[in-house]
Amino acid sequence: MRQLLLVLASMVTLSSLGTSTMTIADTTPDLREMRLVQRVNCNNTQTQIAINECAKLSYQKADKRLNQVYQQLLPTLETSRKQKLIAAQQAWLKFRDSNCEFKRSRYEGGSIAPSIYSGCLENTTKLRTQELQEYLKSDP
Repeated sequence: MRQLLLVLASMVTLSSLGTSTMTIADTTPDLREMRLVQRVNCNNTQTQIAINECAKLSYQKADKRLNQVYQQLLPTLETSRKQKLIAAQQAWLKFRDSNCEFKRSRYEGGSIAPSIYSGCLENTTKLRTQELQEYLKSDP
């Protein structure tokens, strides 16, 4: 009987240790969540993760501007030209994404690959935005 009580006591002790350990592990913050909470200072990046994040944010800003200009241009066009612009924009998006995938592939597996990709997306998007702005100026 005494041995049975010792075994039960040991099991309870071990199970409570396991529960405590699991609880501690479950309360450890996820690094991805911490990155989201922290604001990245893009004026003073000090890690590749920060550089990648800032490149992504910069691209997102350029993409937002592209979409604004595109939405300004569409209503100024006649229906046939509007359809042509939509088709051209869809083809351009495929080209941009494929071209930037190609540029990133040189660094595949490296920590710099995301910033290469985002930088390519940003530069190509800015060029397209300028082109659409020119259409906006020249079309009534």
